[in-house]
Amino acid sequence: MSSLTQSRQPGWPGTTSLVLDEPLLWEKAKPGRVGASLPESDVPPAPLEEGLTRSDLRLPDLGELDVVRHYTRLSTWNFGVDTGSYPLGSCTMKYNPKLNEKLAALPGFAGAHPLLPTELSQGALRVLYETEQMLCAVTGLEACCLQPSAGAHGELTGIMLIQAWHRAQGNRRTKMLIPDTAHGTNPASSALCGYTAVKVPSGPDGILTVEAVAELMDDDCAGIMVTNPNTLGLFESNFKAIAELVHARGGLVYGDGANLNAVMGYAHMGRIGVDVMHMNLHKTFSTPHGGGGPGSGPICVSRTLVPFLPGPRLVERNGILEWDASAAPQSIGRLHPFWGQFGVILRAWAYMHTLGADLKRASELAVLNANYVKARLRDVFDLPFPQASLHECVFTDKKQEDFNVSTMDVAKRLIDCGFHPPTIYFPLVVHGAIMIEPTESESLEELDAFIEAMRSIAELAETNPSVLHDAPVRTKVRRVDEVTAARKPVLTGDM
Repeated sequence: MSSLTQSRQPGWPGTTSLVLDEPLLWEKAKPGRVGASLPESDVPPAPLEEGLTRSDLRLPDLGELDVVRHYTRLSTWNFGVDTGSYPLGSCTMKYNPKLNEKLAALPGFAGAHPLLPTELSQGALRVLYETEQMLCAVTGLEACCLQPSAGAHGELTGIMLIQAWHRAQGNRRTKMLIPDTAHGTNPASSALCGYTAVKVPSGPDGILTVEAVAELMDDDCAGIMVTNPNTLGLFESNFKAIAELVHARGGLVYGDGANLNAVMGYAHMGRIGVDVMHMNLHKTFSTPHGGGGPGSGPICVSRTLVPFLPGPRLVERNGILEWDASAAPQSIGRLHPFWGQFGVILRAWAYMHTLGADLKRASELAVLNANYVKARLRDVFDLPFPQASLHECVFTDKKQEDFNVSTMDVAKRLIDCGFHPPTIYFPLVVHGAIMIEPTESESLEELDAFIEAMRSIAELAETNPSVLHDAPVRTKVRRVDEVTAARKPVLTGDM
């Protein structure tokens, strides 16, 4: 196949077009330029104390037009889910309905202040209350707390609840079991609560075995953190038996709900033994995410952990919603001021109200799309776990290694084809991993275009691997030294 630099492949979004160059702000700056007109100060100047000023801080002098054009031009270099497919495994970068964005921007919600009295906040409180009820219905658990600000914050909260329960029982346990297919933040969340993370190896088919857990679950283990579906895209089919084992030995079960998008309406977390679970509203329930936020990581808990939930709790009395300020001696206390990431929660409320029972359909389509991609690519990329997947599938570069082509080369070439690369080199239990999550958002035509791009890369690996080593060639910036960039970042204008 000829190089993409020669012609555009029909069906692929990648092409060439007007790409505006843009220098650094320091290069655009001219002394004396300003972009703001401020009124004269009506108070006399006062010198700052010594040590409060910086002489080494060099900021560029820019006019308003310089700033507007600079950031507008940079925005044309961006790629997002509104631009094209974003198949990041374990990240669920799916399209989110713009209606939910519109609702979140309504003045009555966007301008609401959290210190308003409850009688003036019934609409906002109703959103919070109904979101808690819906998340309990989705998970099958007893109660919900919306305070955690992100997924890792939800993880931390869940482990704090487990720790509080153990203390109430007089237990002094010091370890937490964490499978090798768990999300990477799980060990950190347990460590922040003082637990030592103990790795549980997955079985040959990529899921946990009861025997592996039984060997490690002793009287010093507080419980287990399980990502289900796991980071291989596989459902932990032994989950219930493992939960029963952990409970029998005095531990509790934390369920990482970051991959909930695959099992909504199918997995009843309470019945399979989950004691506490976090959900990522910014992944599963319609808030755009990436670049650090925004996020929201509510938790749902079983009856066992309800007394330890952060407070205050929202209750309804005679049709009026209010915060229950009654004493909760076992509560772990507030996680942060106020009640949670309200704008993110509002979007999730709208998403769940819109879909209702069709949340189950969303999971069905996510699973269907992932397995379609898996079936269409399994003959050209190595598939370490060939059984049916859920929301994502994991390939490797094993077949391409013979031609000196790596996973990184595959990812970089996809950029030239017009697709954002999938997650690479994760999960760590798979060498050269290529993790693809198409989500339920993508159409058959979009999936076919992505598949054909991947197949063309596999062909180039055999016939012309040097093209892959040079990729990407159509981007504003060509392949960079990512190791040096990460270890020696340049954060100022002094190059």
